[in-house]
Amino acid sequence: MQDVLTRHRTSLQSQVLAQVVKPRRFLPNGAIDALLQLVVVVIAYKLYQNTRGLINDQLGASQAFANADWIVSTERLLHLNMEGGVQSFARSVPLLSDAASLMYMNAQFTVTFGAMIYIYMRHNQAFGFVRNMFIGAWTLALVGYVLMPTAPPRLVPGLGIHDAVAEFTKVDVTDQSNVLNKLYNPYAAVPSMHVGFSLMIGIPLARLSKYKVTRVFWGIYPIVVLFVVMATGNHFFLDGIFGGLAVGISALVARRLGQLRPHAWQFGPYRTAPEGAAS
Repeated sequence: MQDVLTRHRTSLQSQVLAQVVKPRRFLPNGAIDALLQLVVVVIAYKLYQNTRGLINDQLGASQAFANADWIVSTERLLHLNMEGGVQSFARSVPLLSDAASLMYMNAQFTVTFGAMIYIYMRHNQAFGFVRNMFIGAWTLALVGYVLMPTAPPRLVPGLGIHDAVAEFTKVDVTDQSNVLNKLYNPYAAVPSMHVGFSLMIGIPLARLSKYKVTRVFWGIYPIVVLFVVMATGNHFFLDGIFGGLAVGISALVARRLGQLRPHAWQFGPYRTAPEGAAS
């Protein structure tokens, strides 16, 4: 009996030790799954980006400026017209306007997709939910660009808002002779996907973070991005609110999808997938 207990204890210790020293798998679900997720996200983003640019060919500028006037009037009525004050503050602080411009250029792509890669690698159990939320928000954003083309503050006469990014880069994004600007749509402002993207990575990473400092960082990240889009003259405050609304709706859809496939698409603790299941 003593020998049986000793062998059982030794076996249990070996199993625990094997789990402790087991190396972290570089790709959580293997190379094929990583490639599949990359293809899905890239295709969805390129469809969003290209369609957003093509919409500009179908819509006139008059409606975009009329919608911008409506936003200006609504913000003044609600005492939310803060874009001029935010930009003035940014321009009064040395290098702050340039820092905001630099962040504006990198937040939507570099930071966002870097964060998605991190979530996939380190918090893979949450990736399916985040990915579905992004795809839903991109779809809603395209609907917004069609139904409500809106000129950004920097293009609206009389507001005194400068194009901080153009001043920083010395590049005129409205110059259609530049091949990089062919799919640029100056009226794709509602909803603000800079703010939307920041919410879709900021909130999940704040919830997933183990440390208080990273939870605080990602918790305030969307607020910083909202400041940046106004400081650069690219969005009204209400554009950001509409971006948050698009994210809220897409999160509800992603949550519903998570109920259908909890092992792959539900945000939360790790769940073991059924045999043969894919995300």
